[in-house]
Amino acid sequence: MERYRILVKGIVKKDNKFLVVQKWFDDNISDPYRWEFIDAEAEFGESPDIAVIRAINEQTGITAIVDRILYTWTFVLGTECSLGLAYLCLTDEDDVILSEELNGAEWIEGMDFDKYIHNKSMLEDLEKAELY
Repeated sequence: MERYRILVKGIVKKDNKFLVVQKWFDDNISDPYRWEFIDAEAEFGESPDIAVIRAINEQTGITAIVDRILYTWTFVLGTECSLGLAYLCLTDEDDVILSEELNGAEWIEGMDFDKYIHNKSMLEDLEKAELY
């Protein structure tokens, strides 16, 4: 059976800084943590806009609002097709309360994305969105 998933990514901005979080990536490598933005899967029937705000709050304790969609992506794995939406979300809060899934958080400037984010496709998308 074919299945579709909606993934959301929240690129949280406060003033001129962006929130990156450190996530567990793979326990089979020497450095298992990776810096990333907040991400989640939309629940069945949940709008992507609501899903990204929920994920930001659940993972960081921050209340944010959606500004706009920055870019989209898709990939197919087996019989599952995933559609991703990356949102720019704004907040005036800077205190982060990490969920158990996260290991760290930093507020960084856009020019420093490549020091934290190692996904080349994501960096290209951030550049096209004029954040980097």
